[in-house]
Amino acid sequence: MPSPGADTLPEQFYEFLSVEKNVSLRTLANYERALLAFRSWIGEDFTQWRDLQADHFRAYLFDCMKRELARSTIRLHFSALRAFYKFLVFRQGLAKNPVMEVQLPKLERQLPVVLTLRQIEHLLELPHNIPLEKQAPDWLPLRDTAILELFYSTGLRLAELAALDVNDLDDLSDTLRVLGKGAKERLVPI
Repeated sequence: MPSPGADTLPEQFYEFLSVEKNVSLRTLANYERALLAFRSWIGEDFTQWRDLQADHFRAYLFDCMKRELARSTIRLHFSALRAFYKFLVFRQGLAKNPVMEVQLPKLERQLPVVLTLRQIEHLLELPHNIPLEKQAPDWLPLRDTAILELFYSTGLRLAELAALDVNDLDDLSDTLRVLGKGAKERLVPI
């Protein structure tokens, strides 16, 4: 049977997340759902949050895997549990975080979606198939096709593409000098 005040710890944790950490409402809702799911799973075995051991969390992980939950969902649940126990260690004087001893499954790597040759050809023909406005210059479809081809063939980010200037092109080495994320400069072969 839970001791008085044992279930006020999650409420204190949610308040900490909301007020001190200023997490988004979505994060707060996800963490709350994750703690409730674990609390519901452990059911009658629950005494106090402080009494739970790493083996409880390993059993929960095994059950999540057995129920074939997505690895991303499992990692979200354990992220919430780890954060909760980190809060208990630093704010409530718990000796150690038992969730840190649980090794989680790695995220599944998904292959990128690649366009077929027909889809690429269709994409590159689109600027020529769209009727021009009366004031539009005749070279506009050629420019748009060049932009699409450069974007697709080099793997530039949209922001990098938008920031390109004619001076970024190095004719001698057939490369583009691109200012990427974190103001890092890189050379992109064309």
